[in-house]
Amino acid sequence: MSQDKATLLIVDDAPENIEVLGSLLSRDYDVKVAIDGAGALRLAFAEPPDLILLDVMMPHMDGYEVCRYLKANPVTRRIPVIFVTALDQQENEALGFAVGGADYITKPIQPVIVEARVRTHLALYDQRRDLETQVRIRTEELETTRLEIINCLGLAAEFKDNDTGMHVQRVAGTSHLLALKLGWNNEAADQLRHAATMHDIGKIGIPDRVLLKPGKLDAEEWAIMQRHCEIGARILGSHTAPLMAVARTVALSHHERWDGAGYPAGLRGDHIPLAGRIVAVADAFDALCSVRPYKRPWPLQDTLAHMRAQAGLQFDPQVMVVFDVILPEVLAVQSRCPDDVALPAPATVMLSN
Repeated sequence: MSQDKATLLIVDDAPENIEVLGSLLSRDYDVKVAIDGAGALRLAFAEPPDLILLDVMMPHMDGYEVCRYLKANPVTRRIPVIFVTALDQQENEALGFAVGGADYITKPIQPVIVEARVRTHLALYDQRRDLETQVRIRTEELETTRLEIINCLGLAAEFKDNDTGMHVQRVAGTSHLLALKLGWNNEAADQLRHAATMHDIGKIGIPDRVLLKPGKLDAEEWAIMQRHCEIGARILGSHTAPLMAVARTVALSHHERWDGAGYPAGLRGDHIPLAGRIVAVADAFDALCSVRPYKRPWPLQDTLAHMRAQAGLQFDPQVMVVFDVILPEVLAVQSRCPDDVALPAPATVMLSN
C-alpha cells in the first residue's frame, strides 16, 4: 500500500458498480474491493481501510448489517462508512445513519459528488485521528507527570529518616511482585507499586526528635510515631482517582496487624485492606534488612525467621506464603536499589516503626 494514498474499500455484489467506482477513485486512492458482506468484514478487520463505500442490497448480509458489525468492532468502528445504493426512500437513508453510516449516496452516482464526499469524510477522519493522537499523548504526559509527583512525595517523606530514599523504591518493587503473584492484573499491580511509594508520607508530620531518635522510643514518642499513618491519609485526602484512593488506603493500613494488635484502627485479618497487608510485608522486610537510626540491618536469615514466625500474627499468612515463593525476585529488587550508606553507631535493636 502506498504511504501517501488513503485506502478505500468498495463493497458491492455487482461487478459493474465496482468497476465504475474503482475507475473513478483509483487515480487518487488505493482501492480494495469485496463482493459481499463477509468478504468486506474479513478485509476490514485484517487491514482496516481509511473509508468504506458500502452497497446496501447484497445477498446473505445487507449493508446495514455489515455496518453494524463494523461499528461493534473497536478496530473498525471509527472508519467512515458511505452507503452507495439505489434505495432512495427517506427511511432507508435514516436507517443508514442509525446504524453508524457517515453519509448516504444514491445511484446512479454522480462522480463529482462521490469524489467530494470521499474527500470530505477522509479529511474529517484524519482530523479526528490527529485529535485522538494529541489527546492520547497529552494524557500520557499528564500521567507521567502525576506519577513523578507521587514518587517525589514518597521520597520527600523517606529522606527524613533515610538519606538515600531507596527504601520506598524497594517497598514499591516488592509490593508489585507480591500483587502479581497474588493474582492482581498488571494495571492493579502497577497502581499498587506507585501507591506504595507513599506508604510513609505521613512521616513528614513527625518531629525529627522522634523520627531520628537513635534508640527505643518511650510511650509518648511511640504514640507520636503512630500518628504518621493518619497524617499520611490526611495528606493524600479523599480523592476519587483510583491511584490516590489506593495510596490513602496503604498509608492508613500498612501498620495494621493480622492479629488486630496494629495501628491506627486495630483492624484484624481480612478487615485489613489487602493492599495494606501486602505493603506491610514488603515494608517490614526492607526495614529489618536496612540501616535505621535506631538499629543496624538484620542478617537475611534472622529477618526471614522472624517474619515467618509472625505469619498469622503480624502478617497475613497467605501473603507470607507468596513472599517466600518470590523471595529470589525480592532479593533482586534489593540489589538493584541499594542504599550505599555507612552503618550508624551501634544502637538498641528494635523492630520497624
